[in-house]
Amino acid sequence: MKLAVRLLLCVVATTLMLAGLVAWLNVRGEAPLPPASVAASSSVPGSPPGAADAATLARGAYLAKAGNCAACHGTSYAGGRGIATPFGSVFSSNLTPDAATGIGNWSSAEFWRAMHHGRSKDGRLLYPAFPYTSYTLVTREDSDAIHAFLRSLPPVQQANRRHELRFPYQYQASLAVWRALYFRPASFEPDEKQSAEVNRGGYLVRGLGHCMACHSGRNALGGSNEDGSGGLIAVQNWYAPSLSSAREAGVAAWSTADVVSLLKTGRSPQGTVTGPMAEVVFRSTQHLAVEDLQAMAKYLQSLPPSTSRPVGNKLADPAVRTLGAKVYEQHCASCHGKQGEGAHALYPPLAGNRAVSLDSPVNLIQMVLQGGFAPSTAGNPRPFGMPPFRQTLSDSEVAAVVSHLRQSWGHKASAVSALEVLRVR
Repeated sequence: MKLAVRLLLCVVATTLMLAGLVAWLNVRGEAPLPPASVAASSSVPGSPPGAADAATLARGAYLAKAGNCAACHGTSYAGGRGIATPFGSVFSSNLTPDAATGIGNWSSAEFWRAMHHGRSKDGRLLYPAFPYTSYTLVTREDSDAIHAFLRSLPPVQQANRRHELRFPYQYQASLAVWRALYFRPASFEPDEKQSAEVNRGGYLVRGLGHCMACHSGRNALGGSNEDGSGGLIAVQNWYAPSLSSAREAGVAAWSTADVVSLLKTGRSPQGTVTGPMAEVVFRSTQHLAVEDLQAMAKYLQSLPPSTSRPVGNKLADPAVRTLGAKVYEQHCASCHGKQGEGAHALYPPLAGNRAVSLDSPVNLIQMVLQGGFAPSTAGNPRPFGMPPFRQTLSDSEVAAVVSHLRQSWGHKASAVSALEVLRVR
């Protein structure tokens, strides 16, 4: 009996210690918020909407575009969009200055705490669908400018929707454990070996741009080291290629002008953006100043090259290659050319295109099934698109034509099976 009591006490003590450790890990680095009276008297934290000067508001609007805030919170910033995750749906919040349902009563210190620490005004832990794991690098000055811009918007009374998450992910305790494992507030530290321009690019790419949030792998709990090594975007089922691999999305060998063109217009001599990246260019990067895009390009070009992954070499059966060539001739060659050469400024080449020979074939399968357009930008206002073949081609035909592309014109990527197509479909 005494042994059982001792074991029980040991378990309770261990549980309390672990709970205390998790709690401490979730508040480390957080400074106490100023009293409400101090916030109200401050010209920044408690200022009424419209009190900020025009330059600050313009800067805040620009930074909100750099952070692609409208992608989740909508063009009115009233939120309500459901963001599907492997754990359920998270709904974006109302960022307008409505006092009842938005951030009308938020001080800049409280907004900064959400950006930097992932904690709401009332102290709740925020889900990382709001990418505070990247936004934690944003400076207080930039956070204050975004806050001032949001408070200048027309208020929209729209109550925030309750998240629809599965057990046990709906509980704050579960989120606290996740944060203890995978999140730590940080500040952007410039690399003394790099120029101010490269460091500016690093700040935009890793902070507001939160590029690493997609271009990094995630484990079963959604944890990521945000190293830019490439990863599958959960639920959307698109692969965000490695930013440092020359075989994937590395741009070290590109000219800076070509990288800027891709981010500004959605296309470059090396290729065209599609899928989720097309929305990033449409809503965010096309609106950035050329100087900032050049800085981002220089930073991406400075990334140390990663070790190339082994190239798959599973050859397609001759019958599959024959079927793939037939499908290509019937549906693809008229735009992309008989030898995959494409048409300048109209249709991207497939021969020598890295997107065709990625280890993961999901993006190529998605494009054949769904089709799509490059983003409409000032530099490419009427992009040519690709029709969807979801209703036209069977899984076997899609697998055959994708395998044909991945093993033609010098490509040596693995063949694709009908089962892989079915999984993407």
